Amino acid sequence: MTDPEHEEASGWVGATAKQMARAVRRGDASAGEMVADHLAHIEARESVLRAFRMVRAAEALAEADAVDAEEELANMPLAGVPIAVKENTAVAGVPTWNGSAAARTAVAEADHEVVRRLRGAGAVVVAVSREPELGLWAFTDDDEAVTRNPWRTDRTPGGSSGGAAAAVAAGLVPIAHGNDGLGSVRIPAAACGLVGIKPGRGVVPCQLGANDWYGMAEHGILATTVSDATVGLAVLAGWTPPQLVEPERLRVAVSTRSPVSGVRPDAPSRAAVASAAKLLVAAGHDAVERSPRYPTSLGLRTIATWCAAAYNDAEADKLDAKALQPRSQRHVALGRWAARHGFVRQEHRDRWRADCEAWFDRYGVDVLLTPALASSPPVAQQYSSRSWLSNMAASMRFAPYAAPWNVSGFPAITVPMGVRPDGLPVAIQLVAPPGAELRLLAVAGQLEAASPWLRHAPGWPYPSGGADDSPGGAGP
Repeated sequence: MTDPEHEEASGWVGATAKQMARAVRRGDASAGEMVADHLAHIEARESVLRAFRMVRAAEALAEADAVDAEEELANMPLAGVPIAVKENTAVAGVPTWNGSAAARTAVAEADHEVVRRLRGAGAVVVAVSREPELGLWAFTDDDEAVTRNPWRTDRTPGGSSGGAAAAVAAGLVPIAHGNDGLGSVRIPAAACGLVGIKPGRGVVPCQLGANDWYGMAEHGILATTVSDATVGLAVLAGWTPPQLVEPERLRVAVSTRSPVSGVRPDAPSRAAVASAAKLLVAAGHDAVERSPRYPTSLGLRTIATWCAAAYNDAEADKLDAKALQPRSQRHVALGRWAARHGFVRQEHRDRWRADCEAWFDRYGVDVLLTPALASSPPVAQQYSSRSWLSNMAASMRFAPYAAPWNVSGFPAITVPMGVRPDGLPVAIQLVAPPGAELRLLAVAGQLEAASPWLRHAPGWPYPSGGADDSPGGAGP
């Protein structure tokens, strides 16, 4: 087996997406080179991480050649960039696995709209990344494989976009698509030391499952830099990629209060929030201690909605519930009961959104700063063989901070803030009112400039060039 701690990466592996696209647009390198380098890296290291459900090697090389021949190459913001798409999002010509063989649907005849946009920007889909069954859990595994965190392969990369996060943190791809129903971009991004952004409701076309998890789900991006995350989100949203500018003086609310009663952030998580607050004050912002109130009813209704979303998806795809994993069977059954007994109501979600808007307005808050996770990523194992209650408890202890912002539909981003004593990353979360995605990215950029992070897990890979994203950056 290849030793990832000692084998050096070659060619363009380890460069940023912006560096790669710039080189392809200028003619300094080809899309074919980018894809070939990353396919070689995937072949050497994927057997350890199990980040991908499938690798599209031959198809990706052919599609890279097509990118190189594009007349509009000079206008493609992701020209030749290898990318992974999460397995619950349709990629033409392959099944949509949805996390397990039991949940797999037919070969897709057409790309999902977000995949179409990524391809239109010049990205090349080299692989389909793994998720847990139906995208339900904060861990990524099934009876076939356990996806592992490249920072410590005995730990989980989180979920549900766990394969995407593991792949980016290991340099298998420079940027990855994910989606986030209750934290499924931000949780694995934080676990793997990445920038992970969930846009606000309606910014990116969702079209997931039966009803986008009652509007809680959004497509997002996992990247190693704020700049790459910005370009990726712009492509998904149909924007011209913006140039981030220094934000005006902002009022930042700092809170470590957990949305889940009885769960508290550990010392590294609290220290990360304190460090981020100091950096933002040094950048010219005001920091105040203010915490949203998370009512018990919010948690109970969120769980009911989460379960009902799984039930709706299973019904829409005509899945045999008995073929699902036991934890998923239980989730679907509870969802059926919750939906039929009126525990899932739009008025409840609308009320929480209104409460969040009122809270930001009442205290003049521009950005909320919280921990991204409450603790280190748990051990990597087959959570799919464990009970529903065990999975629920582990998910809520590990990652309580993300879900409220899916219910509200507010944009949120996770940003790395160093390394824990156990060698795993630690991160913070930033939340802002609707329409403030660029504000979040600009603030994240200030944190990146003030406290740069390791872009990849140590040894996965050794980049052959720097991360200069300036207009004249040479790349590797």
